[in-house]
Amino acid sequence: MPFDAFVAIDWSGQAVARPAGLAVAYAQAGHGAPELIAPETGWSRADIARWIADLARRRARVLIGLDLSPALPFVDAGGYFPGWHRAPATGPELWALVDDVSQDDPHLGSSSFVMHPELGRYFRRQGDCGDLFGAGRGRLRACEEVQRRMGLSPYSCFNLVGAAQVGKSSLTGMRVLHRLVGQVPVWPFDPIPDAGPLIVEIYTTLAARAAGVRAGRSKIRTAAALDAALAALNSAPHAPLDRYSDHATDALLTAAWLRGAAHEARLWSPPDLTPKIAATEGWTFGCI
Repeated sequence: MPFDAFVAIDWSGQAVARPAGLAVAYAQAGHGAPELIAPETGWSRADIARWIADLARRRARVLIGLDLSPALPFVDAGGYFPGWHRAPATGPELWALVDDVSQDDPHLGSSSFVMHPELGRYFRRQGDCGDLFGAGRGRLRACEEVQRRMGLSPYSCFNLVGAAQVGKSSLTGMRVLHRLVGQVPVWPFDPIPDAGPLIVEIYTTLAARAAGVRAGRSKIRTAAALDAALAALNSAPHAPLDRYSDHATDALLTAAWLRGAAHEARLWSPPDLTPKIAATEGWTFGCI
């Protein structure tokens, strides 16, 4: 369907009410500059869930990119948690499990999930690697293997150690996705709707690469560098920011990229995306 607007959300798994890393950029269809939007108090994860739900109530035709993994690896081992009797079988079932186990964690956090006596065995935490984590850098989803072939450097969602880890943010994002079930479809777990918003997984480095930002220098921290990257994506220059954080510039650039990429039919039909992968692991939009 034709979208009227494009949103990129840089996510955060920080266990606080209003994580500094949450950034939301909004781009109208066309070539205008994307802009940051936020309540005066800053975003919370619950705020973003309510904002997306409101877009659904208004049937707004908005493509929403979330910078997080919507599921854990499944196909490599035949399950998210092979050997565990309560292991879910689909992405939405996984979201429900994460939300249920973490229900007492404030701010839609996920500490209880990774500290669970059985589930914690699959994760690598600071100072404690679960006996079922596996070897090396950890398990990857099928789309993350494609990312490696593309020259990118994905991290396992089961790894919770290091500045580049994505597990904590992804688990908190799954709690938000669970709250939106039945309101907003998530591609490719759900079919593309005829109207209303649609959520996809994004990888901000893909936007940087498309904008000509060299590998290893995907973070933009100056106004001039941001405008140059936006121009490469056929976007007007941005309005000056008070602070050029990685979160803000990632969101702005990715919103502009998503606006152009959404019209590429091949990105909606990756050759390695099977029905099984679509139901269990999902896919990063733009990986092909």
